[in-house]
Amino acid sequence: MLKFTKFSEIKYARPDLKSAEQAVYGFIENLEKAETYAEARRLFIGYDKSTEDVSAMYTVASIRNTIDTRDKFYEDEMNFFYEELPKFELVAKKASEALIASPFKADFEKDFGADMIKRIEAGIKLADESITADQTEESKLSQEYSKITAACSVEFNGESCNFYGLLKHMQSPDRKIRKAAFEAWADLYKSVSDKLDAIYIRLCNIRRGMAQKLGFKNYVEMSYLANGHYYYGADEVAAFRKQVAEEVVPAVSKLYEQQKKRLKIDKLHYYDEQLVFPEGNAAPVGDMRYMVDCAQKMYRELSKETGEFFDFMVGHELFDLETKAGKHMGGYCTFIDGYKAPFIFSNFNGTSADVDVLTHEAGHAFQAYSTAKNVAVSAQIWSTSEISEIHSMSMEHFAYPWMELFFGANADKYRYAHLSEALKTIPYLCLVDHFQHEVFANDFDAKGLRKCWRRLEKIYMPWRDYDGNEFLDEGGFWMQKQHIFMYPFYYVDYALAQMGAFEYFTRAKSDKAGAWKDYYALCCAGGSKSYFELLKLGGLSNPFEKGSVKKAISGVVAELDKNNF
Repeated sequence: MLKFTKFSEIKYARPDLKSAEQAVYGFIENLEKAETYAEARRLFIGYDKSTEDVSAMYTVASIRNTIDTRDKFYEDEMNFFYEELPKFELVAKKASEALIASPFKADFEKDFGADMIKRIEAGIKLADESITADQTEESKLSQEYSKITAACSVEFNGESCNFYGLLKHMQSPDRKIRKAAFEAWADLYKSVSDKLDAIYIRLCNIRRGMAQKLGFKNYVEMSYLANGHYYYGADEVAAFRKQVAEEVVPAVSKLYEQQKKRLKIDKLHYYDEQLVFPEGNAAPVGDMRYMVDCAQKMYRELSKETGEFFDFMVGHELFDLETKAGKHMGGYCTFIDGYKAPFIFSNFNGTSADVDVLTHEAGHAFQAYSTAKNVAVSAQIWSTSEISEIHSMSMEHFAYPWMELFFGANADKYRYAHLSEALKTIPYLCLVDHFQHEVFANDFDAKGLRKCWRRLEKIYMPWRDYDGNEFLDEGGFWMQKQHIFMYPFYYVDYALAQMGAFEYFTRAKSDKAGAWKDYYALCCAGGSKSYFELLKLGGLSNPFEKGSVKKAISGVVAELDKNNF
């Protein structure tokens, strides 16, 4: 592991891709000469280590670019990666092909698991010279989307607000303020909608073209392979969405009816959805530094392993949490190879979502930190996203007993709002997924995209009312989800994962130690096993089985019914 003191002190240097290419050819030449599996394995581990610098420098540049999208140096570095990495991946593909062709392939599969071999084979199929220019343009368009949305701001109530800043005001107990913030938020998106429409339509055309060049039936098939969805397909996901429509949508509709009565309003509009309590939602009782200190206390008490992990994060300053001008929207966790260091990025806005970051993204970070100690190669640090999101979402629930630290006397309100929001979000997750399937089955223009979104919105979110806002009533809401632009077909993985997180929540109420033991085993395994093997290891159900959704949400629905305010 490379030594460092703080993330800010990690020295960035553009990686030498020529040297990295030589390492590829050296690995291939030596692998062909290997006479034993032990020798072949040593070469593979060494080759994996030789790629750490490229990965680490890409990650450092990406983090610093998202912290300030206006920084020309890191924007240029990311453009370098967008141009050169697809070319390097073609060279790295030769190493993968050599491993698959090796007489020791069966030994590698027995040692590292069949899933790693599937990942390598998928990587071979997805890396091709015919699409390198398309991959570069795709990355640059995604970066352009980030720049446009990060630059959006408006004066509201005497302060300059970006999209996240306005969301805070959309939780105000004063309905006039909520509505005004909502209108400003919608107007911001409308002001850049022509640009975002054009970017997304161009992205769709590029992605369709790549799928065609690589010989896939369509981009959906290509995307499923790229996301590691090897063990199920679009039909299974459609059946899962159907379960959500039948079981979760009615349960959420009931929650919103209760919320409408609680707020004493005749009609629940979009800008009312986030206000759970008429006197105001539970908000953190301290600033960013206070919340990090509370999180450190929480993780030290939760388990020895989580305490060690969070002390490492704090000691090395592996966070950038506060929202600021020019910062990329959203939040994420990433991992810096070589340093074995997770990094958490967010946009704190003074709401309970700030605490969610310190549990959700910290769940990802804890998993990566734990797995890095247990796997031999970097490819196995992350599992596929429908497992990875179990790590993050479950940590949100395991953290419930410590919410008094963050919310004081309003901790019960937070727990109720958070649990209900976890259920409320599932139909939207499925809506985004269904929308993307429709988009790639058709050739929509900007108007068609909006019509499609609004039609599906009425299936998955029949309660949604935009109070006559023309832009959103026509379907403009779709473009606020960055996953649609940047991470195609990823979003439903949150819904699949939430089923597992709900199971851990329900189990922990009667067997906290047992639930945590299975969860920790799942975290340590990372991506060393297949999706269904990892579910079994973690003691979790298959969410595609008929009746699984109803079973998974039953404990949550019962808890919310018991604690309705």
